[in-house]
Amino acid sequence: MERRDFLMAGAAGATALALAGAPAAAKHHGMKKASGVDRSLKGDAYDFSIPSHNREIAAKINGNTDMKSNKYGWFKGIVQGVRPGEGLRDLVGFTGFSVAKLLPMLPGEGEGYRKILNEVGFYTDLKTGEILEEWHNPYLDEKVRVVPIANPAFNHTITDYYYQPPSYGGLNEEVRPKKPFILDWDRRDNDLTLAQRINLFYPAALQPDKWPRESGSKFNQVTENFLYNLNWDDIQNPDVTSLSARGTWMRTTPWLPWMLMGPTEGHCSYSCFFGSEDSIEYADPVALEYAAKNYPEYLEMTATWDTVSLSSLEWYAREQKPAPLPEDGQIPVAKAPAPFGY
Repeated sequence: MERRDFLMAGAAGATALALAGAPAAAKHHGMKKASGVDRSLKGDAYDFSIPSHNREIAAKINGNTDMKSNKYGWFKGIVQGVRPGEGLRDLVGFTGFSVAKLLPMLPGEGEGYRKILNEVGFYTDLKTGEILEEWHNPYLDEKVRVVPIANPAFNHTITDYYYQPPSYGGLNEEVRPKKPFILDWDRRDNDLTLAQRINLFYPAALQPDKWPRESGSKFNQVTENFLYNLNWDDIQNPDVTSLSARGTWMRTTPWLPWMLMGPTEGHCSYSCFFGSEDSIEYADPVALEYAAKNYPEYLEMTATWDTVSLSSLEWYAREQKPAPLPEDGQIPVAKAPAPFGY
């Protein structure tokens, strides 16, 4: 999924932040080193080699298995520009949050959960931290209008099998083999980590012939990498219905369409911290204050299961209009700017 299919979808709708991606077998099952560091992934309540146990843990990270309470995700970091032949450049900050909830499966669907999520993300000035509504693109030496992320729904199921990649409104037709839901865990005593990798390549909603300034490719190449940090004792407590998580999220995506980079070679890279909590108060106060004034509906659960799940790229194609070309009719292409200062 674009997003981050975990709680925080990030910027893409999320991007997303659900537990999808290439399955990996649990590591070090039942293993204990001579030093005494416990690496076993078999606990009193949950055995990480069993798909249904992975399902329950994933559900507690993504939501609350009481299926009544909301779960809140937050993310904060930067977006960098990546171009051939030059160093990466810090472009803008990024901050936002998501609201998720678990629902029961429908009759006949088997055991598991349906997860619904809505999210909002804002781009910020690197110096002041203020949320940007306009931004000076240093590659083009041009002022552009910033379009934040506002995904009203990004939904999926959590079962004993990895779910299929999101279709993004029918654009992504990839079908992956059915595989048991066993995640990539690593443990050192009470510290537990989970790695997730999501790689997607599918036709772009922003086709260059219609969106010459916003898009330079007929396909979206998107990768999201997550690293979660969790508490082993909390996970092994069967009475806990919601798990806190901390981690890092990195996303590789085409140039953001509002940057108007057109056919310029390169892409954007997100690098963020994220968390999953039972309270929205953990989110960035700057993002919460801006959302309260401009996107108040995103402070609550507004997603529904039947709402189409799209990333920010598809929502851009549905909600925005192509930027006009300059008077000469030529599509601007970035030239190498002067090096950024430190």
